[in-house]
This record gives sequence, C-alpha cells and structure tokens, in this order.
Amino acid sequence: MGKITALLGPMKPPFLILTPACVFLGLGSALWTSDRINISYLILTLTGALAAHISVNALNEYFDFKSGLDFRTIRTPFSGGSGTLPANPEAAPAALAMGLITFTVTGLVGIYFLYVRGLLLLPLGLLGLLSILLYTSWITRNALLCLIAPGLGFGLFMVMGTDFVLTGSYSWTAFFASLVPFCLVNNLLLLNQFPDIEADESVGRCHLPISAGRKKSALVYCLFLIMAYLSLALGVYFNHLPKPCMLGILSLVIAVPAAYGAIRYAKNIEKLKRYMTFNVVLNIATPVLVAIGFIVG
Repeated sequence: MGKITALLGPMKPPFLILTPACVFLGLGSALWTSDRINISYLILTLTGALAAHISVNALNEYFDFKSGLDFRTIRTPFSGGSGTLPANPEAAPAALAMGLITFTVTGLVGIYFLYVRGLLLLPLGLLGLLSILLYTSWITRNALLCLIAPGLGFGLFMVMGTDFVLTGSYSWTAFFASLVPFCLVNNLLLLNQFPDIEADESVGRCHLPISAGRKKSALVYCLFLIMAYLSLALGVYFNHLPKPCMLGILSLVIAVPAAYGAIRYAKNIEKLKRYMTFNVVLNIATPVLVAIGFIVG
C-alpha cells in the first residue's frame, strides 16, 4: 500500500478532477455549435488532458524535491506539494518517469489530432507542451508568466483545444467559455502561493505574492474573479454563449466569501486555509455550471 501511495502521490489525484471539469466545458461549447460529436475523439481528448495534468504535477513534484523546496514549505491541503517524495526519496525516479511518460502520451494524442484536424491545432498543442516542460524550471521564475500560465493551460489550451478537436474549428463561443477557467485557475494557483512565499523565494521562484506581496496579490485575486463573471456576461450579451450559461453566476455564493477571505486573511495562513478550500470548489463548480448551461441552452 505504501508503494502505491508513493507512486500515486506525485500525480496529486485529488486535483485531477479539475481536468474533466474543463474538458466538460469544452464539450459543452462544442455541443452548442456542432450537430454531431465524435465520442472517441472526446475520450481521447480527456485521456490526453489527464496525461498533461499528471505530467505537470509529477514533473513539478520531482523538480521541487530535487531543488530542496519540498523540505522548506509549510504544507497545506492545497499547497507545498504532496509530501510524497520527501517521505519516500526512492520514489523520485518513478515520479520523473511518470512525468515523462504522461508527457509523451499527451504529445502522441496531440499528433493524432494534428493528423485528423489539421495544423491549426498546432499553436495550442505546442504551447501546451512547452508550458508543461518549462513550468517549474522557467515559468515559476517569472511573476507574470507564473500568474497566467495555469489559466492558459486549463482555460485557453484545454477548453478551446477540446472544442477544436470536437468541431474542427475555433470559435468565439469556445474563447469566451475558456475565459472562465482562465481567470479562476490563475486564482487557484495564486492563492495557493500565499503560504509558500519564503520557501519559493529561497529557490529562485518569483510569483506575484513574492514580487507584489500578499495584500496586492489578494486584490489581483478579486480582479480575476470579476473578470471571470464579466467574461461570462459579455459572452451571453454578444450571443456567443446561450443565456443558460449564466448558471455560472450561481458560484458567486462561493466566490464572494473566497474574495473576502483572500483580502481579510492574506497574511494569516491558518485562517486562509478555509478560503483556499472555497477556491478549489469554485474552480470545479463554475465550469461545470457553465457547461450545463450549454447543454440545456
């Protein structure tokens, strides 16, 4: 049982639920604009997306272990790594292998869809693969890239990519839909960086809470929340999204207290943990609600 935990830990299984939520949103936008969906394409897309998520998790765990960062963080349920490799150092090669194998799976899925859907998919696919490879070693050392890379991966790349492989073209519908997880997933990683400022800075990372401080980062968090719901409203206003997609605003009952907690407890990590939980739920619930809006719309 311990060996299985050591192998699965770097994958961060509880966090993988974000991937099907974002793929579901891409499916929703495709269903609204297309008469027919290829189920095998959908299954393959979900496989590639999950492989990409596992790859970035496993590689990040491996390189954070090798840099010593995992030994310096104050671990919370949502930040500081899984703790698997510090507790099981012998599992580090397996984590690296897992990251590289799942990266290869993602690449092979991408190559297949390039073949069946054409080269227009190449920019999304190439940027997605680069973001996986460069996340820990380069992206986390640039505050702006570190801020927007998560949202690009789960928003524009995953949602628009799913819509593209299912419909064969890009659309404003998929773009506006992707802006919701773009904003929210940026926030997911942003808030999770609050407990790790000192540890991250000690190994050369540079994200917004390091460069601007927790208070200003909390304001950026609130700005991203506003942008998420504004993009949803604008998509409906300009008829790129069906009106039932406004179901997404129901998650405001989570977003408002999450914003309050981010501002009120930006420097009190112990009390902030509760609102980090809200932030995770918000990231799952909102794309699902918007996707349901597409289906009933």
